[in-house]
Amino acid sequence: MEKMSRVTTALGGSVLTGRTMHCHLDAPANAISVCRDAAQVVVAGRSIFKIYAIEEEQFVEKLNLRVGRKPSLNLSCADVVWHQMDENLLATAATNGVVVTWNLGRPSRNKQDQLFTEHKRTVNKVCFHPTEAHVLLSGSQDGFMKCFDLRRKDSVSTFSGQSESVRDVQFSIRDYFTFASTFENGNVQLWDIRRPDRCERMFTAHNGPVFCCDWHPEDRGWLATGGRDKMVKVWDMATHRAKEVHCVQTIASVARVKWRPECRHHLATCSMMVDHNVYVWDVRRPFVPAAMFEEHRDVTTGIAWRHPHDPSFLLSGSKDSTLYQHLFRDASQPVERANPEGLCYGLFGDLAFAAKESLVATESGRKPYAGDRRHPIFFKRKLDPAEPFAGLASSALNVFEIEPGSGSMSWFVDTAERYALAGRPLAELCDHNAKVARELGRNQVAQTWTMLRIIYCSPGLVPTTNLNHSMGKGSSCGLPLMNSFNLKDMAPGLGSETRLDRSKGDTRSDTVLLDSSATLITNEDNEETEGSDVPTDYLLGDVEGEDDELYLLDPEHAHSEEPEYVLPQEAFPLRHEIVDTPPGPEHLQDKADSPHVSGSEADAASLVPVDSSFSLISVSHALCDSRLPPDFFSALVCDMLRFYAEQGDVQMAVSVLIVLGERVRKDIDEQTQEHWYTSYIDLLQRFCLWNVSNQVVKLSTSRAISCLNQASTTLHVNCSHCKRPMSSRGWVCDRCRRCASMCAVCHHVVKGLFVWCQGCSHGGHLQHIMKWLEGSSHCPAGCGHLCEYS
Repeated sequence: MEKMSRVTTALGGSVLTGRTMHCHLDAPANAISVCRDAAQVVVAGRSIFKIYAIEEEQFVEKLNLRVGRKPSLNLSCADVVWHQMDENLLATAATNGVVVTWNLGRPSRNKQDQLFTEHKRTVNKVCFHPTEAHVLLSGSQDGFMKCFDLRRKDSVSTFSGQSESVRDVQFSIRDYFTFASTFENGNVQLWDIRRPDRCERMFTAHNGPVFCCDWHPEDRGWLATGGRDKMVKVWDMATHRAKEVHCVQTIASVARVKWRPECRHHLATCSMMVDHNVYVWDVRRPFVPAAMFEEHRDVTTGIAWRHPHDPSFLLSGSKDSTLYQHLFRDASQPVERANPEGLCYGLFGDLAFAAKESLVATESGRKPYAGDRRHPIFFKRKLDPAEPFAGLASSALNVFEIEPGSGSMSWFVDTAERYALAGRPLAELCDHNAKVARELGRNQVAQTWTMLRIIYCSPGLVPTTNLNHSMGKGSSCGLPLMNSFNLKDMAPGLGSETRLDRSKGDTRSDTVLLDSSATLITNEDNEETEGSDVPTDYLLGDVEGEDDELYLLDPEHAHSEEPEYVLPQEAFPLRHEIVDTPPGPEHLQDKADSPHVSGSEADAASLVPVDSSFSLISVSHALCDSRLPPDFFSALVCDMLRFYAEQGDVQMAVSVLIVLGERVRKDIDEQTQEHWYTSYIDLLQRFCLWNVSNQVVKLSTSRAISCLNQASTTLHVNCSHCKRPMSSRGWVCDRCRRCASMCAVCHHVVKGLFVWCQGCSHGGHLQHIMKWLEGSSHCPAGCGHLCEYS
């Protein structure tokens, strides 16, 4: 539904009247331009080239410039500009590299005037000189800029930026001979049209391609630039070196930027992708737009203020095939919806809280914070009280500082540096990380790692040399005795379901032997039983088996409803007939010591009656293996990870994710994992743990995380001998034919980690330079410079 408010503006002898309105186009628009009397607008695109009259209530189509039976690439427009001195003169930039001028005063249907075919690739931008009617400037994807005199058939000057493609060119409004150009490598160049051999000034404006620029209509030295780094920067070109005076942070790549007439600090922007809105910014408020137009449903491709002296009307074209006239009065103001409250933790635990001044009561005992500002925290400088937004969304800042030393995060740094996340078996990783956590006093974390080892790691076989107990003091190959106790002294409450507690020993046995005499159990090296308060006839040895492997059977206290366990006499098939007479304990000892007895027979389960008051039972591991699969604990492990993440220990959650890998990763959704990874990486980078952060990114299987260290990073390297830029084709300089990365100590080419002095540019292998500077502060290359390495 159209907004019905109207504005009438008197501009000299003309009057502008209108409202917010739009019209549907035949195809998406790439660019728009307004004639000097603000009565007509031209819309150009790949499939559209029309002129519309701007009336009070609507847009009216006046002229279609795409004539002819055959479609021509000359009509596929990437940009269009209407001359501000001659209302009949238009120029378009074609996608095939042709620059076309149009004369609307011609009587024929075809208004095409001249064609310039000197560019080899797409022309991105065309611009008329503000005061010279016959001077036209173009910038192309081929990296060249050409200046055309419309009275001639070819260009009069060619400017080479010695760089990548040209994205925008703009004549200065105040300087007759000056124009600015922007490039995809992030540079901005200033040229004098009288000197096409070299630029007057060049500087790096953005981290990435610079898509647009615009000179300030009133301030002679101000140039606004917008780039892919989502920033709009205002440069003061009147100084000896370009000085950044303002920087506006947007949420998407900036495709167009236009200064607002009659408003010194306002400019309009639109994005190249993602964001469809048109924003008007006050550069003194770099984070909150002053106005926002939300009518378009696709990317806005062109914006233009209707009149150079009227700040009320803004025109825009979009890929949604619509042309809009926006009334500034109808724009939404995000500052009205801005939240003046904020809460944030500092790196070392300080808490900052911002709220409306009316809500923050002044406490008599509170010490004033040195950083308190009564102006909104997003202002860069002290506000002018005459500004209309001086009192909007103002906040008072309070900072609650922690006691010195109470919020130390040394445990986080130590844990991150000492944890092992890959390169070892799972059992060793869990044991190592548990040891690290235990040494740092984090016992719960250590216990968690230990439990993970128990769940996911199968116990290995233990050699007999590690056994703590044996039958007989002098026996060399006795039967391993792990647990021995007397049933006479057992509490009556211990039944068949009683389980033996595990101890810390490293030995393992599948046999439980019960004897009325403790004299058979002797081990001088057993530290578990020395000095123990346990009676001599009730001794528990070291057990590392499963809980369900060991049972105590007492016929006097057995539950009647439970089935009786019937054990076979032998665990393995018999190879020969065995005498049915059960041997006594002495016979059993002799048989175990005998070399003719096989290991399977010695470990076999047997029920040996020793006395009428108790029973001797041994349960074989092969008969009672109740180990649960690791997948049984997956839900529990996932809950554990979420618990640590909710408690703020995202380090533990990510470390377990990496160590366990696919064992648990499949049970946690990708979005949650990505959130944990990004939080942990952010913490690591805050503490400058760059190597650990890179390792976490590398070990991650999430695409969104693994691509963090694969983003485009440009490193410009100059030759240390001739100081010329190096190409990316090898280690040899193209100009002086010498190896640029020679180690000053060993005089070999450095192909790995390279360190150099920023003062003399000499360097070499990291270890070599460190060792050299331990004994001398002079440069190892012999240049005499005093180098430092910290």
